[in-house]
Amino acid sequence: MTYYHQQVKFLHKNLYPKEYLLAQVIRSKKFIDTNFTKSINLDDIAGEAFISKFHFIRLYKTYYGITPHQHLKRVRVAAAKELLRSGMPVAAVCYEVGFESVPSFTRLFKTLTGTTPFAWQIKPR
Repeated sequence: MTYYHQQVKFLHKNLYPKEYLLAQVIRSKKFIDTNFTKSINLDDIAGEAFISKFHFIRLYKTYYGITPHQHLKRVRVAAAKELLRSGMPVAAVCYEVGFESVPSFTRLFKTLTGTTPFAWQIKPR
């Protein structure tokens, strides 16, 4: 085996990890996207990928640049924005998108969008 061949194998191994792991992480992202309204946690998401939760978090962050929990929060807030635009009450939106309390929903919504859910709802488009 030549030096060049060794380097190519080394780069391939480090740059292109096992394809089945990528497929499992993609599967878990789809799980989040379809089940965000339910009470799901890291064990549920990692279980969908059939990977230990600590290894799963590292892989997920490598592929998507954020943790699974951050992605879950973003998906929920994006869905909440749409429901708020439709005129649904803030409390109803909170529970519809999977949050368990209105104050935590409001706090996270404001952190991610810079405005409260009520202000988002009445904002002219």
